[in-house]
Amino acid sequence: MQKLDPRHLAQDIRAWALALGFDQVGFADTELGPDELHMLNWLARGRHGEMSYMERHGTLRSRPADLVPGTLRVISVRMNYLPPGAAGMPQVLADPTLAYIARYALGRDYHRLVRTRLQALADRIESVVGAFGYRAFADSAPVLEKALARNAGLGWIGKHTNLIHRDAGSWFFLGELYTDLPLPADNAATEHCGSCRRCIDACPTGAIVAPYELDARRCISYLTIELRTAIPVELRPLIGNRIYGCDDCQIVCPWNRLATTSTIADFAPRHGLDSPQLVELFSWSEEEFRRRTEGSAIRRTGYECWLRNVAVALGNAPADVAVTAALEGRADHPSELVREHVRWALARQRCGSAA
Repeated sequence: MQKLDPRHLAQDIRAWALALGFDQVGFADTELGPDELHMLNWLARGRHGEMSYMERHGTLRSRPADLVPGTLRVISVRMNYLPPGAAGMPQVLADPTLAYIARYALGRDYHRLVRTRLQALADRIESVVGAFGYRAFADSAPVLEKALARNAGLGWIGKHTNLIHRDAGSWFFLGELYTDLPLPADNAATEHCGSCRRCIDACPTGAIVAPYELDARRCISYLTIELRTAIPVELRPLIGNRIYGCDDCQIVCPWNRLATTSTIADFAPRHGLDSPQLVELFSWSEEEFRRRTEGSAIRRTGYECWLRNVAVALGNAPADVAVTAALEGRADHPSELVREHVRWALARQRCGSAA
């Protein structure tokens, strides 16, 4: 590695990152002691649900140098993803015949896009300093990305446990370069939630059990994406028409009045998924599901859980002949997981309790 001026290099990295399409970059040290304690307490309470990998990874998540030996600093970046021109979120949520999909998943899968640009940033750094140690992450490894981003000055962790930037809201992705470069660390962002509790009050399932405490087992994002078994019966009516993720806590956050939409075309909605009809989605064959979700984060949920999720939303829709017919068409589906949720939805439709 060539001799370098860390402060000058940090300035260059900020400029290079912005040129690559990132909206902000900062530098964090690797000390995450209080966050590790919070994480371990969260795991001990079982709030990670069936995400057993979080427990297996243990403190690798909170000790960057254990995950990537030699790590001295973390280059943390954020990238806005809120697509301009997408159907209004409150309007979609208010129409029970439509499906609501979390805004981050409407376009191309961010994992590869962010990681590719992080690799380009690493290549640019290497062209100046020579070979150096690094590893790029975009929600792809055991990383406490929100804590690192906070320490890098990119925002504070709000009461809903998402990162908030006072000038950009919270509709952004995070990414990291673990590196052995001795870059100057930025000052951690300070909190600005104050006495506000709108996110807590807005959570449909009460998953934000206290300020800064999320019980994933009640979170709609967990229930519709991470959970591979049956959705708890008592939570199904609360899910409404949300079939992939949930944005309610972000929608009501006052700081998102300042949110900046994305300029990246890859994040624009595809296949009309910003306001699709539930009945239409339920009619998709597995081949159609795979084709329409190619290159999308939605593919992660899998076809079986996709049908499970849509069945729940149909069960929550007002009683309708077309909805009942769609559900009856899946009553003999090969998957017991799908059949069980279809039975529940049909019972709701037939007794009219979903209205």
